[in-house]
Amino acid sequence: MTARGPFATLERAAEAEPRTWRTARRTISTERPVVIGVINLTPDSFSDGGRFRSVEEAVDAALAMEAEGAAVIDVGGESTRPGSEPVGAAEERRRVLPFIERATAALRIPISIDTTKADVAREALAAGAEIVNDISGLRFEPAMAELAAQAGAGLVLMHSRGRPKTMQLEVRYDDLLGEIAAELRESIARAQAAGCKRDQLVIDPGIGFGKTVQHNLAILNRLDALCALGRPLLVGPSRKSFIGQMLNLPVEERLEGTLAACVVALLRGARLFRVHDVEPARRALDLAEAIRRAEA
Repeated sequence: MTARGPFATLERAAEAEPRTWRTARRTISTERPVVIGVINLTPDSFSDGGRFRSVEEAVDAALAMEAEGAAVIDVGGESTRPGSEPVGAAEERRRVLPFIERATAALRIPISIDTTKADVAREALAAGAEIVNDISGLRFEPAMAELAAQAGAGLVLMHSRGRPKTMQLEVRYDDLLGEIAAELRESIARAQAAGCKRDQLVIDPGIGFGKTVQHNLAILNRLDALCALGRPLLVGPSRKSFIGQMLNLPVEERLEGTLAACVVALLRGARLFRVHDVEPARRALDLAEAIRRAEA
């Protein structure tokens, strides 16, 4: 179906994009919006830190997300919220590896490890994970790219600046989307130079990572500017502080704002959506996609 009016340019750009994402053991289609469910195994994450009392509870939550329509489960053992303290690799492994081992056996969908540490990613992939989600876009540990290449793992390259502890202290851009695009292009080049194939790569503009509220809004409104990079776009607005600041809401009341951000992102070219609330996001995105594709 052919888009008309303001979406015609976006549609032409999207047609040029590959519509698949290769992980270590399968290929994920991005023809339909892909919902990624979040499992945080941390005591200090901004939204759901300390939620799970056991590995079994976390696996049950992942199974519920799969039943609700998640296509990927993204698990992390280190909070990267603004101001967070770093966690050592040994502690991060202790938090995530038992979950990955059990969830791999229980789930039909792939697991993504949310980490910036190559050692953690290596053991997570050996335990059954198929994707590495690197919030640093390979800035912290370039060895991550070679690891992903050797494993054939999916690799999410996110844009961020600085480290989580200090990333909100000095947020300046002269050309917001231009600079994000240029830095993501560098991450893509770094991954390919290490041996990663383009179909392993997904890009993420990094909502909330070294950006102000107005930056986050502008990124969501101008995501189409990143389509020219030629890789599927992932966004992660779920429950984030820009929603709370715009709507004056605590973290537990940000569902509607999350859904609005996801739908706008879909209409601007995003294909993957990292969320805490899988079923509402799945429903909202399915309807928005049907509207996007409809013809008069």
